[in-house]
Order: sequence, then C-alpha cells, then structure tokens
Amino acid sequence: MNKQKVRDTQPSDYKTTLRLLQIELVKLQRQIIRTNDKILVILEGRDAAGKDGTIKRIIEHLSPRETRVVALGKPSERERSMWYFQRFAPYLPAAQEMVFFNRSWYNRAGVERVMGFCTDEEYDRFLETVPDFEQMLVRSGIRLMKYYLDITREEQRQRLDGRRQDPLKQWKISPIDEAAQEYWDGYSHARNVMLARTHQPLAPWTVVRYDHKKTGRIHLIKDLLFRLDYEDKDESLLISDPQIVFTYDESYLTSGLIAP
Repeated sequence: MNKQKVRDTQPSDYKTTLRLLQIELVKLQRQIIRTNDKILVILEGRDAAGKDGTIKRIIEHLSPRETRVVALGKPSERERSMWYFQRFAPYLPAAQEMVFFNRSWYNRAGVERVMGFCTDEEYDRFLETVPDFEQMLVRSGIRLMKYYLDITREEQRQRLDGRRQDPLKQWKISPIDEAAQEYWDGYSHARNVMLARTHQPLAPWTVVRYDHKKTGRIHLIKDLLFRLDYEDKDESLLISDPQIVFTYDESYLTSGLIAP
C-alpha cells in the first residue's frame, strides 16, 4: 500500500451512510441474539483518537439488554493484587451479547508501560501471556475483534486543544491526556511493540486511520459488519477503503501507513 492522503467523508454522505450502517448493526444484533453468539470488540488507540464517539454511534440503536460498554478506571489496591486478567473477566460477553471495551487489558502495553504504572516484570509477563489468554477466549466461543485507532501527532494536539477550549468536553482532559504529547515517542514505541507481539491469527489487530473521525468511524463499522455473519447483509454497503482500515503488518510502521 502506498501512503495516501485520506479524504474526510462529506457531512451529507456521512449521515446517510451511518444510518444505513446502523440498520445493518441492528440486523447483526438480531442474528447474535438468535444464534447465542458472543462478540467482544476491543478499541485501543492514543488519547483523543475517537474511541468514545465510535462506540456511541455503533450502539446508538442497539438493544441495551444485549449491548455493554466497558471502560474501567484506575484499579484498586485489591485489583492490583489480582491475576491481571481477572479484573476484566467478569465483563466478558455471555451468549447473545456484544461487548465493547473502550480500552482493555492493553492498558498494560500502553499507558501503564509509558507512564511507569507497572514494573518491567509485569509488562514482560503481560506480553508473554496475553496471546494465550486471547486464544482461550476465542476457543471458548467468543468472537474477538481488536481495533487500533491511529492518529498523527498534530491531529492529537488539535483535538486535545479543542477539548481544553470546549466547556462541554473539558471532563475528557485528564493528567494522562495532558502528558500525551510529551510522551508521544514513548507511546509510539509501546504501540509498535504491542502490535508486533500480540498480533496473531486467532486475534489479529486491525488498524484504522482516524485523522478524520467520521471517515475512520464509517470504515471501522463497515469492517466490523463485513467480518461478522448475519442474515440479509448488504454486502455492497460494506466495502471499506484499504488505505483507511487494514490488518496490521510490520511494514506499515515504516511505509507511513501507520503514524510514526
């Protein structure tokens, strides 16, 4: 793939396409309920990448009884003493459920690693064991989908500035967010290691370029729907741009497809 500027989705096209995709999501949920499927979607990415907005649009018209969003805060002292994955296990999907993790156990490979909230030993153990943990989930019948929302440094700076200036968004600014630009290179290195060490056939990473939120959002939803089976699927609606959404490959770290 060659590096290429991604055009933003026009507002009228975005609204029309989003509505059509949300109809497809309702079809998907009916299938999940009917067949007792268990769907787990992980959204990772830098601060201000667009995880909140994406999840909001996906679940907007879905049944709240079978749809859950998990966004865990700082672990308690008791949780810190647990087996690392124990804290997340209660939130895994049961039959008929679709669960979205707005950040996940990959906090250990990102913010905890960069900000020094875990030890080197804890970090190394995580990278060694997470592939086995995810294989256990998949083999138990959970359909696991992992998305990394990728943005450039300049785009993150603009979004964080916008949050500071918007009184309705200032709640989104945390000390971790404030340090995001300062630790950009550290987060890039941590991301690269995470993708390389935890990308596997049973639980691959899908990267979505998110400098244009609406475009990235549309193509992520298309990819999600395309990869899951359900009746009356509108295949023509689910064609995504391989310059925007793609399966991780190490070469993309140097080709410019993934932001440095």
